[in-house]
Amino acid sequence: MTKYVVKRILLMFLTLFVIMTLCFILIKLLPLPAIREMGRDVNLILAKREKMGYNKPIMVQYYLFLKSVLTEWDWGVGEQMYEGLSVWAVLVQKLPYTILVNLYSILFAIPLGLAFGIYAALKKNKWQDHLISTAVVIFISVPSYVYAFLVQYFLCFRLGWFPLTLESLDNASLFSWRMFVSMMPAILSLGFGVVAGLTRYTRAELSEVLTGDYMLLARTKGLTKAQAISRHAMRNAMVVILPMIIGEFIGILGGSLIIEKIFGIPGIGSMFVASINVRDYNFFMALTVFYTFIGLASGIITDISYGFIDPRIRMGSKK
Repeated sequence: MTKYVVKRILLMFLTLFVIMTLCFILIKLLPLPAIREMGRDVNLILAKREKMGYNKPIMVQYYLFLKSVLTEWDWGVGEQMYEGLSVWAVLVQKLPYTILVNLYSILFAIPLGLAFGIYAALKKNKWQDHLISTAVVIFISVPSYVYAFLVQYFLCFRLGWFPLTLESLDNASLFSWRMFVSMMPAILSLGFGVVAGLTRYTRAELSEVLTGDYMLLARTKGLTKAQAISRHAMRNAMVVILPMIIGEFIGILGGSLIIEKIFGIPGIGSMFVASINVRDYNFFMALTVFYTFIGLASGIITDISYGFIDPRIRMGSKK
């Protein structure tokens, strides 16, 4: 198991390096954005460009970029966005909004997804199961930004339950009730897809487990249907379902690029979209590395969790 984990981590960093290299070369092939008039910050940005070797070949620039990040943890300063400010400082400031809106959406989605999946499995091939399965197909097929528009129209505009976009809450705590209510449209828009996916997995795994021979044996030993399901069926079904939930929790840092933009959430997701549009090299590279690392780490932790949840699974073992 240890050998497998070490191997996966090394492969993760190799993959991260390859993706980072390709992104750096491709973004540098685009024309260099001109510096806007920014007063005293112009000299700072010119100094940073000189330090990063903007007038040198691309591979030399890449070497200087890696050296700056690895030795000084310096990701540069904003050129087209947040001009003159440290890229890392801005990311640290924006990251809590992304974490919070995604964390709320997962906490909202997990109990609902499990409940609908369990209910559909217990009512297999009945009208309740068909209704839930049809709804799941619809919710999985529709992109999250479509939910965002529907939530904005019905819950925000027509009913007036929530603001259309995140309100200016400068004096409010990030964990206050006002902030939670203001984030609710984004939370709902993100949560629908997670609920549908978790419902589908739970229904499929539990339906298969309920037809197992050991369930019949448990009933013949005197266990009630509820006891057999809670003690045996759910435990075995969770071998597949729980890693999916763990992966969702790890992946919350990945954020929601379009949803944050639609609802005005000042997180790193909307910043990533803006960095591509304005070609801010430093923000683009920092956010690309961040999102890639989170995605790779989420996959590794999900795989490793199988071995801890079910002792019969041994990752990387040889027969």
